[in-house]
Amino acid sequence: MNSRRNFLQKFSSGALMLPLLPSAQLSGLYNEAYEGPVLKVAIMGLGSYANRVARAMESCKKAKITGVISGTPSKIKDWQSRYNIPDKSCYNYENFDQVKNNPDIDAIYVITPNALHHEEVIRVAKAGKHAICEKPMAINAQQGQEMVDACKQANVKLLVGYRMHFEPHTLEIIRMREAGEFGNIKFFQGLSGFKIGDPSQWRLDKELAGGGAMMDIGIYSVNGARYMVGEEPVWVTAQETKTDPVKFKEGVDETIQFQFGFPSGAVASCLSTYAMSNLDRFFLNGTEGFGELHPATGYGPTKGKTHKGELNQPVVTHQTVQMDEMAGIILEGNKAPVPVDGEEGVKDLKIIDAIYRAVKTGKKEELNLT
Repeated sequence: MNSRRNFLQKFSSGALMLPLLPSAQLSGLYNEAYEGPVLKVAIMGLGSYANRVARAMESCKKAKITGVISGTPSKIKDWQSRYNIPDKSCYNYENFDQVKNNPDIDAIYVITPNALHHEEVIRVAKAGKHAICEKPMAINAQQGQEMVDACKQANVKLLVGYRMHFEPHTLEIIRMREAGEFGNIKFFQGLSGFKIGDPSQWRLDKELAGGGAMMDIGIYSVNGARYMVGEEPVWVTAQETKTDPVKFKEGVDETIQFQFGFPSGAVASCLSTYAMSNLDRFFLNGTEGFGELHPATGYGPTKGKTHKGELNQPVVTHQTVQMDEMAGIILEGNKAPVPVDGEEGVKDLKIIDAIYRAVKTGKKEELNLT
């Protein structure tokens, strides 16, 4: 609780930036003096989201891009020119184990297709570097646990890219819930989805994605139900709808509705889809009030309200805050306001495994996340 309070107090200083502004303006809004340690980060996988992370990191105080890993030489050259990365800190997927000999890289942020995370994070751990892994951290809980175990054995940290765990509107609703301002929590609704385009992309390839919408976007509602309600679910039921079996082949889910039950008696009703837009909403209801985020998990700006009125927390660039705070976790032993470690990722994967089982069996699946 203290870490969350301190985190929010930092936001109140106005040091964080509005999203979608030019880099120069962002820097001007995020220029508090900092003389502490800086996390030296290599980015693995130089696709669209990696580029978003990199642009956000230009405004970081505690984290800096110092290396790249890619199978595409032209991308490496481009990133070298943009971020002044020397040849000795550029790797491909065959030789990146050599990063163990590079003191200019402390951590590797794995931003590759889901099914590759397992092998890559384990290799990162064996190279003695900290791992930051984009969500979902793996395609099932068994793989996720093996990643956690490998990082523990190597005495390196494993963090998952849960950027919403540092977002001020989200944290304010969590603070209000913890303070009892909503009363007893009774219900959560999570809507996560968009209409996906290019049918040839890796997100619609089961071998690379490990599933469909649930792995990519539904995980936000899975994870959000846990931190919004403040409990771990004890059962789940789920139903799948597929209207386009050509685009959404066997094992690639188009739309799944799923429901949770919590120890207190609270329930959750959630939707994960690649077939509908205009969703992205979290709603938490209690006996004394409500909290709503809409948009809830998009890149920004996040907006919210409660029974007390509109939320007016600072609007931030999620990935800038995420990387600065993760640098503090790795270098200074700081604690995240909401956990972002590998164990947190495994819990989500256990739930997703159970959702897929419930879709097949049509039965209520029991959960034990403790």
